[in-house]
Amino acid sequence: MNDKVLITGGAGFIGSNYVAYVAENSNDEIFVLDKLTYAGDLKNLEAVSDKFTFVEGDICDEELIKKLFAEHQFNKVVHFAAESHVDNSISGPSEFIQTNIVGTFNLVHTAYKTWMNSPNDLKKEFKNARFLHISTDEVYGTLGETGLFTEKTSYAPNSPYSASKASSDFIVRSYFHTFGLPVVTTNCSNNYGPNQHKEKLIPTIIRKAISGDSIPIYGDGKNVRDWLYVMDHCSGIFLALEKGKLGETYNIGGRNERENLYIANVICELLDEMLPKNASYKEQITFVKDRPGHDFRYAIDATKIENELGWKANENFETGIQKTIAWYLDKRDRL
Repeated sequence: MNDKVLITGGAGFIGSNYVAYVAENSNDEIFVLDKLTYAGDLKNLEAVSDKFTFVEGDICDEELIKKLFAEHQFNKVVHFAAESHVDNSISGPSEFIQTNIVGTFNLVHTAYKTWMNSPNDLKKEFKNARFLHISTDEVYGTLGETGLFTEKTSYAPNSPYSASKASSDFIVRSYFHTFGLPVVTTNCSNNYGPNQHKEKLIPTIIRKAISGDSIPIYGDGKNVRDWLYVMDHCSGIFLALEKGKLGETYNIGGRNERENLYIANVICELLDEMLPKNASYKEQITFVKDRPGHDFRYAIDATKIENELGWKANENFETGIQKTIAWYLDKRDRL
């Protein structure tokens, strides 16, 4: 019998890419739950629209979550649904507390009630059940010029967004240690690729460049992120769900540290080749006031998932960004 997988936030950026990945690489019966806020769009799922059952709804709706588990008896959950935009968490943090903390609690608690008779006693029909919780490297805080985040790095979240994600990680962890719920957590570095919301750094640079607007870069552009092509992330999530050790965390990173200013320059150089105009797009780069609490550097050590599960990233930043720009130029309505 095929597994039944619930993918929350499956109409969002990473979630929609993961739905496509699962549809191609498994026989799972796929259910997508998404609230369709500004971050979720059914257009992201058009290519695989016949491969899943869609439910519009909110993970904070406890009765809906209970009803879905009762009706469909999911034995896998991949939990993407989250408020994730740092700037929004500064201007309106309460949504982040509700969705990322309360919503995650609703999911893990309902999974526990559905899959288990009592603490550490899985029902026979759910002996292979798995709950995969997607988190972020931002829970670890910020790095100086050297060092990497590992699975043993202490949590030190610096924004309401990362604090709410850290809280959700701890809730999921507690359900493993207290109840024996079969959970695995992944923490990823910055993703990029098709379907990313236009507010994020890379789509913003592309959009502003081709529309002739100023390309805004925070501060001096020296902030460093470790960039991960979205389909590489999806392959890591799939491996962690299928083969990860229960109760463990796996950091998924691309080993592609780049300064924000470098990102802008590379995108402009590629656009100069792919969509040339009279002057270089680099002339549009402008520096704007840094945002509050802007972490200096994130970088993930992905050794554990590479060694234990055999995962590796197929794309480096320079190959992945070329694919990403080509996708956005082909779908300019998504910018």
